[in-house]
Amino acid sequence: MNPALLLQQLAKKQPTALALAFENQRYTWRQMNARANQYAAFFKKQGVRSGDVVALMMDNRPDYLFCVMGLNRIGAITSLINTNLKGDALEHALQACGSTRLFLGTEHIPTFEDSPCAKNSDLKVWLHAPAGQETSQDCVNKSIDGCSPRTTDYRYTPRGEDVYCYIYTSGTTGLPKAAVIRNQRMLGANVFFGHLVHQSTPGSLIYVPLPLYHSNAMLLGFGSSLATGAAIGLRQKFSASGFWPDVQNFRATSFVYIGELCRYLLNTPSVPQERGHELQVAVGNGLRPDIWEEFQERFEIPTIREFYGSTEGNAPAINFSGKPGMIGRLAPSMVVVQCDPTSGEIHRDARGHAKAVNAGESGLLLGKISKLTTFEGYVDKKATAKKLEHDLFKSGDRYFNTGDLVKLHEGRWLSFEDRLGDTFRWKGENVSTTQVAETLNGAQGVLESNVYGVAVEKTEGKAGMVALTTNDDFDIKKFAHFVKDELAAYQRPVFVRIIQGGMRVTGTFKHQKTDYRKEGFNPKLVQDPLYYLSAGNYLPVDAKAYKAIHQGEESI
Repeated sequence: MNPALLLQQLAKKQPTALALAFENQRYTWRQMNARANQYAAFFKKQGVRSGDVVALMMDNRPDYLFCVMGLNRIGAITSLINTNLKGDALEHALQACGSTRLFLGTEHIPTFEDSPCAKNSDLKVWLHAPAGQETSQDCVNKSIDGCSPRTTDYRYTPRGEDVYCYIYTSGTTGLPKAAVIRNQRMLGANVFFGHLVHQSTPGSLIYVPLPLYHSNAMLLGFGSSLATGAAIGLRQKFSASGFWPDVQNFRATSFVYIGELCRYLLNTPSVPQERGHELQVAVGNGLRPDIWEEFQERFEIPTIREFYGSTEGNAPAINFSGKPGMIGRLAPSMVVVQCDPTSGEIHRDARGHAKAVNAGESGLLLGKISKLTTFEGYVDKKATAKKLEHDLFKSGDRYFNTGDLVKLHEGRWLSFEDRLGDTFRWKGENVSTTQVAETLNGAQGVLESNVYGVAVEKTEGKAGMVALTTNDDFDIKKFAHFVKDELAAYQRPVFVRIIQGGMRVTGTFKHQKTDYRKEGFNPKLVQDPLYYLSAGNYLPVDAKAYKAIHQGEESI
């Protein structure tokens, strides 16, 4: 069994029912299956075979799903490229998945052409234009449309252990890593989230405003649709102003979120469409306790189901009770252990064993690896090995290290605290401080950069901040242009500190981050020049700006 076979079954079971809504486009299950067949036939003609990898870089639109389903139908693997990646990071993502083929939406041609991969003569690129868009590029739209829409024998028998797709996660080591999602993992997520979490049925519609390269959108959204026969509603890119009109127009019964999305919606003026809708359930992660009840009450959402889990991980939790601020309860296969809150290093006793925390304490969340709670890891085996912890409680045991600090409460309830190590979360994306620092070190006049995350009131996650040592060639205006050109939006430092004197380092000459994090961008604590990013420019942080940022009056 694989997702493409599930699609085929739905096309037979409820052929004329709504399967997919996007803008003014509507597709039934029969039509969606036919389009998947056309993509399958196209890729077969192009020489793609079972086990081959095709990278996909495209904004949300129906053809994104048709492409993934078409490749899955012939046993090929889709590598879902984060559309925010640029330059070396984009090249690395393509290399990490081992693909020599890229299916590229024309909206991302400029990003691709500015990256080193554009010079790779071994990379086969197919261009695809959005429906109705005029383009002078040589696109494959007509070639796909000319392929047979009928289901034929592709000489591939789907197996659960076959790889469905790669979803990228920044993890804790810098550049993106390709997490392995097998058919069985996709289908398992489909059934669990579709039936138990969304509680969808044929006639329901799951609204997905998140990018399809994100696991929440692909697994929790589209996967739940396939498992239950509910339709999926897509938006090209999230829009706070367009969210409620979409919910009303699609007649959505549930939606998928990340915490920042919820805060964006709360920060928009009230509109009539935000009430009187048909929504019953919101499913996602990162909804913070300070806005949970306000969000639920204002938008009249009966049920919020917050969950915890990484794309590749084996330690999921879900809050079925709707208890604000909780990510779920600790399962028997999970443990929270004492660790260094800065480095994430697990504390071990004289025998080398870890110690579980007690209720009321925080620690590192781990998931035990077993036949039932597997860890598929990444394409990069070395990256997989780095996520494993051995011999924690007895000889031979193995645990997946989530890299996340959580708090254990009475009743085995869990709340999310922070990401450990050199990675922090901003605008729903994991930001690698190492990767960003390496990029910023290439800016004119920058001698050294130390990147870290700082807390800002009324925002989710941590905002990026960089401490720089510079020479006379440094110019803050030029630096702003460099940041815009070289980094994705979520990676750009929101705050800049120009160090007067040497960078603080540890005894082993590693960058010191703890004190910098504590001082943040507070001008009362920092004598160095401070700047914040506003509308593409870096402006000085004074007492007035500092207060406005924390009160949400100055957007960042």
